[in-house]
Amino acid sequence: MILRLKKYLALFCLIFGLTVIFNALNPKLGLTVETWLAQTIPSPLFSPPIQCTIGEDCFILLYPDRDPSPNAVDFGCGRQTYDGHKGTDFAISDEGMMAYGVPVLASAPGKVLRVRDGVEDRRVEDQFDRNAVEGTECGNGVVIDHSIVSEGVGWETQYCHLRQGSIEVQPGDIVDTGTVLGLVGTSGLASFPHVHLSIRYQGEVVDPFVGPNASSGCNVSQNSLWDRPLPYTPTGLIRAGFSSEPPNLDQLWEGEFTETYFSADDPALLFWVQAYGTLAGDRVEYQLSDPRGRVVVEHQEQLNSPSRTWLGYIGKRNSRQRPLTPGIWRGEYRLIRNGQIVIDVIRDAEIQ
Repeated sequence: MILRLKKYLALFCLIFGLTVIFNALNPKLGLTVETWLAQTIPSPLFSPPIQCTIGEDCFILLYPDRDPSPNAVDFGCGRQTYDGHKGTDFAISDEGMMAYGVPVLASAPGKVLRVRDGVEDRRVEDQFDRNAVEGTECGNGVVIDHSIVSEGVGWETQYCHLRQGSIEVQPGDIVDTGTVLGLVGTSGLASFPHVHLSIRYQGEVVDPFVGPNASSGCNVSQNSLWDRPLPYTPTGLIRAGFSSEPPNLDQLWEGEFTETYFSADDPALLFWVQAYGTLAGDRVEYQLSDPRGRVVVEHQEQLNSPSRTWLGYIGKRNSRQRPLTPGIWRGEYRLIRNGQIVIDVIRDAEIQ
């Protein structure tokens, strides 16, 4: 018994000593115990699970939560996540794009373990909707085991919220990086059209932006598991356009208000912007100009609270005294943070 305790004590001292050495070397080498452990775990490189160009026709709306407390923080020390969020949400602008069909792709070679289909596409808007999907929060989904490649042993990926009836693989199928698994949808616990990707190593969720064995929080070494650079964009544009009536977020996620031609008899012309990741203190500026280039409406304000998804608009009523003049109208919008322009949008519409 005494010899066994001595062995355990020696092992503890060895580990403790290595930890001290690694942390002492960190200022010069950028090396920590967590980084060293992450680099010693064989891992496949993962590709984004969606067929689109990130930052153009799709975007990352939510990241894994890195705060073990009831608070939430993403790997970039931002708030584009929520408590307990276990994956990365690759989103598209609206259900119109979803209806057109956006493929969900396998992120790495592997073998399909499980598949579920048949769950209705319905965006969750309230507690009633949440209760309705209890037990099927992932919606239509696919789980892939990546152990068919040596560096994939112990790794799994899960793809959630696929469109009902779109899944193209079955359990036992061998897939490669880029194999189409189905289409982006809103099944399960989804409030916007997207694919949720969870990456797990030996059953534990791994944030692909920082890698395995990273300590909690956001100020950690990053050992990315992506096969390409994915920029951290905590604030960006979802959609912008015009309407003849005040829009709401549900209508925008549904894909309404895509028109760019309006009638001189419409009751109003509104210029709207839907964005994500706005923060308290951000400054927004709008202008609406008529076909002669005159600024008809101008508005500036400072946002008082943060929002993961945000909607704002300005507009002009149509009246006999001040009618909507036929021709090209222009809407301009800027979001400014700490003196820097974060979002800069120009859109045109025609009054006929």
